[in-house]
Amino acid sequence: MGTYEEIFRSSVEDREGFWLRATESLDWYKAPTRALDESNPPFYRWFPDGELNISHNALDRHVDAGRGEQAALVYDSPVTGTKRTYTYAQLRDEVATFAGVLRDLGVGYGDRVVLYMPMVPEAAIAMLACARLGAIHSVVFGGFAAKELAVRIDDAAPKVMVSASCGIEGKRVIEYKPLLDKAIELSTHKPERNVVLQRPQAEASMGEKDVDWAEAVRTATPADPVPVRSTDPLYILYTSGTTGKPKGVVRDTGGYATALNWSMPNVYDVGPGEAMFTASDVGWVVGHSYIVYAPLLAGATTVLYEGKPVGTPDAGQFWRVIAENDVTSMFTAPTAFRAIKKEDPDGTFTKDYDLSKLKYLFLAGERLDPETYRWASELLGIPVIDHWWQTETGWPIAADPAGIELLEIKPGSPTRPMPGWDVQVLDTDGKPVEAGTDGAIVVKLPMPPGSLLTLWNDDERFVQSYMSAFSGYYLTGDGGHLDGDGYVFVMGRTDDVINVAGHRLSTGGMEEVLAGHADVAECAVIGVADTMKGQIPRGFVVLKSGVDADADGYEEKLRGELVEMVRDQIGAVASLKDVAVVPALPKTRSGKILRKTMRGIADGHDEPVPSTIDDASVLDTLRPVLRRE
Repeated sequence: MGTYEEIFRSSVEDREGFWLRATESLDWYKAPTRALDESNPPFYRWFPDGELNISHNALDRHVDAGRGEQAALVYDSPVTGTKRTYTYAQLRDEVATFAGVLRDLGVGYGDRVVLYMPMVPEAAIAMLACARLGAIHSVVFGGFAAKELAVRIDDAAPKVMVSASCGIEGKRVIEYKPLLDKAIELSTHKPERNVVLQRPQAEASMGEKDVDWAEAVRTATPADPVPVRSTDPLYILYTSGTTGKPKGVVRDTGGYATALNWSMPNVYDVGPGEAMFTASDVGWVVGHSYIVYAPLLAGATTVLYEGKPVGTPDAGQFWRVIAENDVTSMFTAPTAFRAIKKEDPDGTFTKDYDLSKLKYLFLAGERLDPETYRWASELLGIPVIDHWWQTETGWPIAADPAGIELLEIKPGSPTRPMPGWDVQVLDTDGKPVEAGTDGAIVVKLPMPPGSLLTLWNDDERFVQSYMSAFSGYYLTGDGGHLDGDGYVFVMGRTDDVINVAGHRLSTGGMEEVLAGHADVAECAVIGVADTMKGQIPRGFVVLKSGVDADADGYEEKLRGELVEMVRDQIGAVASLKDVAVVPALPKTRSGKILRKTMRGIADGHDEPVPSTIDDASVLDTLRPVLRRE
């Protein structure tokens, strides 16, 4: 295999050979003879003459190889008290049968199907069934507001909707069918049929266009995989846009399958028969890539978890899932670990479970602050690997490649770029900056397989959003730097860099300092408008469980300590003098803190509640603090 340096160099010096060799691990109806079509930049296409089916590669291929009785998917739902295991043969049969349902409803090659599903096995089954037919799926996070779902229905124009009667968020049951009905009422495009999975927690009333999932599969004839071109779209996944109109990221089939299949043994060190637990949601890119497609392509066992890191019922659930399934690699967001740390600061729940099989903890989705890294590392005694990627990229841009060799871990860095990712840092004029200097993080084109092809029905916006800021580069939207060893340091979105009296400062750097205080569970720093200095930072901290915040003079003492820490570690120029203790921070469902929304409210703007918010009441509570009312 070689060292990281040798493998990365091979991907740069022999891009064609490197990626063609990577395709050999998959089954192709027509094996590609070319790696990259560069004829129409920035619209690059991978393996243009190849034909395959990703559902066949994720399921049938393993059954045909004699591993049909191995566990493919484990459904673990503490919120319903359910646990169910599907072997590869069982999952293949379920997927083939549901593909037959969709086929009988008129779904075929190139048609779109929008999935509006909770974290149940049927969500993965529906995704793989669409792929089996050559149809394009678009998963919308279950429970999204009807208006937001309607926008996505109009953009994707699906032939069929697939939903469930309800989802369960913590202790709340959320009825999906009324939201789905309202979305279709609001949308201009009207899907022909709606397949609904009835769940006992809240059964849905059915209309004339509605099809009961269980009844439909009872009479369906299984469908065989349909060969598609490598360059054909596999799915559309919507990500928020600056204009309010969501951007439909389009992912190809062959490039994505190749990149994910390469990443499993090399980045995550997970092979056939081993278990991977990715605590995310199928509505996000992490769920698409590392709950559904990548583990199954690798012949591994994937755990699909319906629950929260805490409160369903306690902060030990991740440890239980790891122990019960002999998980070797876990992947989640740093915010999940901050929630566990807040509820169980000493990690006492780990003592109840055998975690000896767990080799790595992978964290991504937002910046891993050094304090959370330290806490998790000391608690688990295994490598805690920060890695960085985006909805648009489909798989990690930078990581510590556990399956090749573990590089030195530098807290605050997702380590080095993975093969095919030529990461650079540019100044505002598009010139490379010196090592250690912050700037815009970009990727030199072409990007490797698995990254987005374009935006659905909007090539112009694709170019404008990602490719126009710096000619020949993909704009990640993140700011940071490379150090002298080539390590990537992502300090936050470029709009999280604030200008204090002419000094450009990273709010991520200040958050790093605040998170280092013994009483702080998590924090956010935003830049707010100031007539004298342009912007000044304001900090917001959530305390760990057990801290007596009501003690006489506690908040004033804490504020003084935090201000002094930032002054010592960043300097007086940071000018952080305003720190508020708050009960919670507003976040998206994927755990990202809504800093942009907080900043808008603090600046006096009438900020709408984002469609991606997890709990709007948290923002309502924080509004008066942000506005100083």
